[in-house]
Amino acid sequence: MASPVTAALCALIATAFWTLAGYALARQLLPRALAMGAAGIIGWAVHSAIALPVFLWIGLTPISVVATGLLCVLAAGFSLSLPTADNAADPPLNIGLLILAGAAAALLALLPAAAVLPKFHGEAVQLSDPIFDHSKIAIVDAIARLGLPPVNPVFGTPEHLVYYYLWHFSAAEIALAVGASGWEADIGLTGFTAFASLTLTMGLAVWLSKRQAAALWVLALATAGSLWETLYWLAGSDDLRPLLWWPIGMAGWLFQVTWAPQHVMAGGCAVVAVLLLARVARDQTPTLILTLALVIVAGFESSTFVGGVTFGIAALIAAPLLFAATPPARRLHVVAALALAAALVFCLIAPFVLDQLTTVRARGVGGSPIVISPYSVFRDFPPLPLRRVLDLPAYWLMILPIELPAAFVAGVVGLIVLWRNGLPRAENLTVRLLTYLAGAGLVASWLLVSTVGGNNDLGLRAIIPATIVLIVGAAVAATNSSSRRLRVAAIAVAVIGLLSSLPDIVAMVHEDFGGEPRPGGTEFAQSSELWAAVRRYASPTARVINNPLFLDDLTPWPANISWALFANRNSCFAGNELAIGFAPLSARQRAAVNAQFVRVFAGQAIPDDVHELAVKYGCEVAVVVRSDKAWENDPFASNSEYRLAETREDRWRIYIRR
Repeated sequence: MASPVTAALCALIATAFWTLAGYALARQLLPRALAMGAAGIIGWAVHSAIALPVFLWIGLTPISVVATGLLCVLAAGFSLSLPTADNAADPPLNIGLLILAGAAAALLALLPAAAVLPKFHGEAVQLSDPIFDHSKIAIVDAIARLGLPPVNPVFGTPEHLVYYYLWHFSAAEIALAVGASGWEADIGLTGFTAFASLTLTMGLAVWLSKRQAAALWVLALATAGSLWETLYWLAGSDDLRPLLWWPIGMAGWLFQVTWAPQHVMAGGCAVVAVLLLARVARDQTPTLILTLALVIVAGFESSTFVGGVTFGIAALIAAPLLFAATPPARRLHVVAALALAAALVFCLIAPFVLDQLTTVRARGVGGSPIVISPYSVFRDFPPLPLRRVLDLPAYWLMILPIELPAAFVAGVVGLIVLWRNGLPRAENLTVRLLTYLAGAGLVASWLLVSTVGGNNDLGLRAIIPATIVLIVGAAVAATNSSSRRLRVAAIAVAVIGLLSSLPDIVAMVHEDFGGEPRPGGTEFAQSSELWAAVRRYASPTARVINNPLFLDDLTPWPANISWALFANRNSCFAGNELAIGFAPLSARQRAAVNAQFVRVFAGQAIPDDVHELAVKYGCEVAVVVRSDKAWENDPFASNSEYRLAETREDRWRIYIRR
């Protein structure tokens, strides 16, 4: 079971290491407020983007992780001893307020980390709903156990993992350095991701507003939920048919970082990349170009949708502005620098791109993996085709104010204020590039749909960079000194939105700290002992199989969560929901494989089913538990492919291949 103490140690080490390394680099590239805020993101991005190919070459072991970490600390110490000419002119910072804001950010970062922790209720252990998306802990365990290139823990044919796994690779580094489990490392890295994202947003708000109180506004705005719970309460039902479709779950920063920290980290990388792009217009040093390239790479390798599609759209829109903002005598230098950065990015992400294109073809996705399809707001009323026409403005006038009630309107006001305030040239360029990034994210969520998998993950995650920028804009508007009337209006809108989202905030906090009581909690707690027994018979490279529907009621969608959190062994087939993202199968093939595995553990195996599990899917260890219907009609007991290795107190049977 994951230990809160070990998870906290993982978070502290990650925060100290990547913030130190990032600040040592960022202080050479950015103003002091930005350098302090962006330190965590830059440190993680640069280190992780370099470490991945390095460990592919030298091997990923506890010794190699600790040794390279010590080298990075020494390099950071040397960098900190060097002078920085730009930062000498920075205004003084209120250290007391900075400490207060940092401590508050650390406390807020505990909330998404707590969502991943186990919740003990007597002999039962309950889980929060976000644990479903954290079932990727199996990836962390697989990388820490078997190294690189990563092996697919969910499905074994082929064994190569195709996923934007850089965030999970960095969690595996923490696990190896600390001796923690993948679950504990995931909790710690989730907390660090939340903290680093908050400090980036606070630093950007302080730098643009010239008001350190903007950092406190960022913290308040980041806690905001959506208005869906409020609307459900007013309507007396959580089903708003026939008027509205179910929300896809974009929500605000707190929701996103709790469910999908890897996408939030990619969103932070996109924002930092924009800050560095603005710097390129007046400076083209090798350090800046290399850092820019590595930050873009890290964003893409953590989330293709955020760091690839969303940032790519923003970069294409911003290119003409960047070119126009550069003095004519320096334009050739800027073009050359950006071309060099683009070439480096392409070389580093090429394996990820090729893998994903191959998998798209293997899944039989017809046409493009991304299509234009406007966000559907209205469900059965009004009638078509008027409904589709009204969907277009309803996204901006209804969905965004509902999903981002505290930040959307106030954030737009803040960005307009920044555009009109006559900022210095460098800051004005940064604001315009950030606005393009936010616009790209909002438009991508509005018009684009990813066709791979069961969800529109592109629409769901593309909004993250926009959320960060809008929070910054709202914090600037709330501390704006140029117009008292505008500041009061922005504060009123933000506060009303924040208060209106309180039902959703309360629901999230209750869920994250208390979990969702479900009947399988006691058996889940006992299953850690089962998987410890399985590891005695399954080598680190072995693939195991258990019922894909084992304890599937513990998560909002059916997931083999006990295997994902406890097994620390790869599965032959971990279940339909997990296979959607990780198995290179078409929907029809995946359904057939899922039906076969479910049939076996339902005690309804047909001839050759068990033989195919052993030969076709490479299942070296099979686990049958008392709650499986196969317990009474066990297909492994009489099969020549397997022999019984252990049975325990009428609770489980473990079979190994002969």
